[in-house]
Amino acid sequence: MNQMNRVAIIGGTHGNEFTGAYLIQKFAQFPELITRSSFETVTLLANPQSFAATRRYLDKDLNRCFLRQDLQNPTLNSYEELQAKSIQSSLASNGDKQADFILDLHSTTANMGLTIILVNTHPFNLKLAAYLSKINPLVKVYYCYFKSVEENPFVNSLCELGFAMEVGPIAQGVLKASLFQQTEELIHVVLDYLEQFNQGEIPTTNETLTIYHHLSVVDYPKKQDGTIFGMIHPQLQDKDYQALNPGDPMFLTFDNKTIVYQGESTVWPVFINEAAYYEKGIAMAFTHKQQLKI
Repeated sequence: MNQMNRVAIIGGTHGNEFTGAYLIQKFAQFPELITRSSFETVTLLANPQSFAATRRYLDKDLNRCFLRQDLQNPTLNSYEELQAKSIQSSLASNGDKQADFILDLHSTTANMGLTIILVNTHPFNLKLAAYLSKINPLVKVYYCYFKSVEENPFVNSLCELGFAMEVGPIAQGVLKASLFQQTEELIHVVLDYLEQFNQGEIPTTNETLTIYHHLSVVDYPKKQDGTIFGMIHPQLQDKDYQALNPGDPMFLTFDNKTIVYQGESTVWPVFINEAAYYEKGIAMAFTHKQQLKI
């Protein structure tokens, strides 16, 4: 691999996720915090208008606007679609603008702790994820697989190296000092790792990496007209990354009936009861816990 020359830190992809947005503002005020000698670090507030409005997005979820075919479609011109094209121009152009590593900062209302979201299994990403989980056991690694970069709608599709950071639980439009500090600390660790890589001093990592491999998503119990008639069961709420076994409670209906998990094998749910996913028809995502040799 070539040396890292340009590293991008993105926040505010969703305007009501304040942790990343305010970290971007902090780094703009104190750039020395993210300055390293061997590469340029650039910051980007991805969705400034939705951030000003304390809304996830204005027209369309920005983190679903980076499909290659959409970026190349001149007829797509909503606010977020234009933002996506602008971000691509800033970070994925050939030459000096090309980002070699992208770190996209997010927060969630689900009890995800410190989560790294990988969209590929590039060896560099895996080694860095293993290193982060080694020095901080609270770090979890969620792998959301795409067959090709053309199918990836996330901002991280612009660069093979890098990942999203998802921290929570935290309400939308709110700052929580503990998560803010933990996120910032993890960013510094990532930047230090990249600096050591450029200097030929790659830190040692775990030989194996625990990942939670995305399987599927599950919707809330709904009537034929699409209205919800149940909610996350109290025994499952906040149990992200914990085993859900066949027969375990999943939902509680409004008339106090329990709906259990009827799958044939154990799964590990994540993004349980994420507020932003109600509109997407997602109550949680199922994952499979596995060990990868690095």
